[in-house]
Amino acid sequence: MNRPYTFINVAMTADGKIDTFERRGSAISSRRDKERVDQLRALADGILVGGRTLLDEQPRLTVKSEALREGRVQRGVSPNPVKVGVVTVADIAPDSDFIKVGPARVVIFTTSQTSIPQLESLRSLGVEVFVDDAPRVDLHNMMLTLKKIGVDHLMVEGGGTMNFELMRLGLVDELTVYVAPMIFGGASAPTLADGLGLPRDAAIEMKLIDVERWEDGGVFLRYKFE
Repeated sequence: MNRPYTFINVAMTADGKIDTFERRGSAISSRRDKERVDQLRALADGILVGGRTLLDEQPRLTVKSEALREGRVQRGVSPNPVKVGVVTVADIAPDSDFIKVGPARVVIFTTSQTSIPQLESLRSLGVEVFVDDAPRVDLHNMMLTLKKIGVDHLMVEGGGTMNFELMRLGLVDELTVYVAPMIFGGASAPTLADGLGLPRDAAIEMKLIDVERWEDGGVFLRYKFE
């Protein structure tokens, strides 16, 4: 495969929301799910987020467990996976947790809509920046680049628009979902897959390969893409 093995991981409510209508990164995962996610991060070569998640939430995308970080070092890799941000206009503050919290290699894919001074500023902070001369980042090319720089196993942590685009383009191999026993509601609240959507005859098919009912009241689901 000329791209990374790619899986999307999501925690969502029983009504399919990955955040409230306020979009402030509301907590959904249980304690057990947070531990599972940390283990997934520790096994990944890179963790990717889309523009809205990157700019609004400033995610750290680091491995929280010291033991898991040490395990990575013992395997001969960095304590944290490569942080990957995909954003049309990379107006990221220099003190963003995405950039500052680590240690980790930081890679951003953006477009020529990002100003040259901002590109220079990011690069001066040690960020590796790839610029598409197009209205949006070419996700196929992005995947090729990630493979070339050593990302063989890519974890995607949203948001809904990025999830949908990657699935629509056939760039995802697996989807893992923790369904929490709660309801957010809200027509404008983000879901696992947002974007423009698809008609029924173009629906993305998946195969359910694992189901677990957890004591915290949640359900864990794992899908493979056909």
